[in-house]
Amino acid sequence: MCGLICTNYHILQEHVDLHLEESNFGQGIDRVQCSRDLELAHQLQQEEDRKRRSEESRQEMGEFQKLQRQYGLDNSGGYKQQQLRNMEIEVNRGRMHPSEFHRRKADMMESLAIGIDDGKTRTSGIIEALYRYYQNAATDVRRVWLSTGVDHFHSSFGDKGWGCGYRNFQMLLSSLLQNDAYDDCLKGMSIPCIPKIQSMIEDAWKEGFDPQGASQLNNRLQGTKAWIGACEVYTLLTSLRVKCRIVDFHKSTGPLGTHPRLFEWILNYYSSEREGSPKVVCTSKPPIYLQHQGHSRTVVGIEERKNRTLCLLIFDPGCPSREMQKLLKQDMEASNLKQLRKFVGNLKHKQYQIVAVEGVLSSEEKVARRQASQVFTAEKIP
Repeated sequence: MCGLICTNYHILQEHVDLHLEESNFGQGIDRVQCSRDLELAHQLQQEEDRKRRSEESRQEMGEFQKLQRQYGLDNSGGYKQQQLRNMEIEVNRGRMHPSEFHRRKADMMESLAIGIDDGKTRTSGIIEALYRYYQNAATDVRRVWLSTGVDHFHSSFGDKGWGCGYRNFQMLLSSLLQNDAYDDCLKGMSIPCIPKIQSMIEDAWKEGFDPQGASQLNNRLQGTKAWIGACEVYTLLTSLRVKCRIVDFHKSTGPLGTHPRLFEWILNYYSSEREGSPKVVCTSKPPIYLQHQGHSRTVVGIEERKNRTLCLLIFDPGCPSREMQKLLKQDMEASNLKQLRKFVGNLKHKQYQIVAVEGVLSSEEKVARRQASQVFTAEKIP
């Protein structure tokens, strides 16, 4: 313990005891210090965890609010509020006269009150114009199949940025209303305005269709800017006794992320006997609702080119009336068709879903489909 030499045993014992006491005291201090260090480290770790959780929570809330804004569920109002807000901006920027603002506001309030679209974004007669064009031109096209007549609807001040699903439903419905086969289930209907479509989907949910989809949208569409997709369009059509199916092209089936199987499916939908039919075939088939992440469009026909490649003809609700009306000119040029034509290389989203109409449901079939929609499953290709 030390170098001290003691004269007798008792002095030695006392000296050793002193050394032992000093040692124990030092160890006690070390233990206390160690305990304090552990406690401090624990506190620092807890503070670090709290900050991390707080940051994660803040990021999650930010992401959630971003998604709410993206999908129109952020309580910022719906079609009416956006229409008024955007028209006020136009007035403030001098692009709309105040008298025009009040006239448009009155028209909108009337449209909302009766639930019928005001027709201001509608262009009719394009399918007929395409028929005339293909009869007389398009030498590079071997054959083309067109759907029944379809009116084009584009987004307005009230639904810009979120209304594509509703506008495509209007396009599809405009075709069904011109088709005698659907008189029974759509009797007396006009093209509904967007808030009316929202209330019709809510009514279908109340009937018991697609409870999972309803839950994801909080069982509410009216007064929101909520996007709708293939499932909501299927739900609404089925509730109206329109027979349709969803097909999910859930992954690429060609090189470079392309979807040739989608094009082949659409060709088979429009064409039955391909050989021996005339160059331009006006089919009895309605258009097809086409959905991908972030946008939806309407397929109104398909070309088979001389080189055997396929090209879809697509109405896009993002395309304004002034562009669509160029297709109505007697001397329409091939360049005007560029906005409609989509080749295999133009459709490269990861996944596409279509809603294709196939006839009318009986009341019993409607009940069976409502039951089947409790767990929604789409037909997958491949």
